[in-house]
Amino acid sequence: MAESYYAATAVPPPRLPVLSENIEADLVVIGGGCTGLSAALHAAESGLRVVLLEGGRVGWGASGRNGGQIIPGLRQGPRQLSKRYGLEEARRLFQLAVSARDLVTGLVKKHSIPCDLALTGHIHAEVSADLDALKDEAEFAAEKMDYPHLAVLDKEQLAEELISEHYSGGLLDRKGGHFHPLNYALGLAKAAQAAGVLIYEDSIVTDLIYNDKVTTKTALGLVTAPQGILACDALLGKLHPKLAGRIMPIASHIVTTAPLPADRLPILRNRAISDSYFSVNYYRMTADNRLLFGGGERYFPRNTKQIAPIVRKPLEKIFPSLKGVEITHAWGGMVSVTTSRLPDIGRMGPLYYAQGYSGQGAILSTLAGKLLADAAAGSRDGFDVLSRIAPPPFPGGTALRTPLHVLGMIWYGLRDRLS
Repeated sequence: MAESYYAATAVPPPRLPVLSENIEADLVVIGGGCTGLSAALHAAESGLRVVLLEGGRVGWGASGRNGGQIIPGLRQGPRQLSKRYGLEEARRLFQLAVSARDLVTGLVKKHSIPCDLALTGHIHAEVSADLDALKDEAEFAAEKMDYPHLAVLDKEQLAEELISEHYSGGLLDRKGGHFHPLNYALGLAKAAQAAGVLIYEDSIVTDLIYNDKVTTKTALGLVTAPQGILACDALLGKLHPKLAGRIMPIASHIVTTAPLPADRLPILRNRAISDSYFSVNYYRMTADNRLLFGGGERYFPRNTKQIAPIVRKPLEKIFPSLKGVEITHAWGGMVSVTTSRLPDIGRMGPLYYAQGYSGQGAILSTLAGKLLADAAAGSRDGFDVLSRIAPPPFPGGTALRTPLHVLGMIWYGLRDRLS
């Protein structure tokens, strides 16, 4: 049961070579998830010679393990962004973030990526919904952000979407949806190779040097380039301690059930769903009618061996009709959050980076990769919009972030269980 549903149903990827020579390029990208793949693809399309180094297999990190939910925007909604940054800056942020949806769907179409793309909408479901506040958010998005795609659902309307009495209301984003993230990542890799990118797998970067140029060393080779992109996110490890202190890696757990008959489908209109718990539950149906459900308590920033029992608990709490359902796949992965739950995008000399998508990396990572590639090619407008909101590092950096995070998660976990 250790293999993910995505790995079990992925288009078989080719095994790519290990870096075993010294190479010069215009741009070196570290990380073969969607951030790095998007950056490499867009940089190559702009005419740069690009080398991408991946420590494992392409898409093997969060990019190929996540919930596959297409959620336009950021973790902070339009109203919250406006209060924090002012209306005009909030508009720029929000509209740039929602453009990730069209970027991803455009790449899927352009490169014929077989990733079960379903643009059926996303619902944010709330245990104790304030319908007036949700209505205000929808109206604010339409009137101030030119985003008329949100609709408030009361308890009765939500019952037409979910076979569950757990929630009292929610907010439907008609532009949301879901897809098979690993097949999407593999499709990006194929497109990047077709554009001329050299991709090397099983090529862990052991030393990263950047001053007037970027030098990346692996066990068997070396790449030098005038510019580099660091796209490792939660798997950054000790490669760059200063950047690692700006994010908190946490374990995410997901299961899929056996295929469900038509009379047991818990999601009636094939939406993607996430809810209002601090430790978020998120779920959707797969193309073969399995419930793909992510959730459970994630107090420590490491993977958990007994995933299925942890996730079964919230699954059956939300869908009692599925009590005892067969779970066929259970897997985990590392994602990262920031102090503000907004992405961390920036530059250190010739080295660009993006990380900390805080649960919305399924499509934001592709946008971030493009913005990094644009900046490396000399077009910084979108990059500057997101880099201006770079969150502060965690207090104490990597030394204190874990114990402080665990204490916070315990508190919020207790609050979740009482709701």
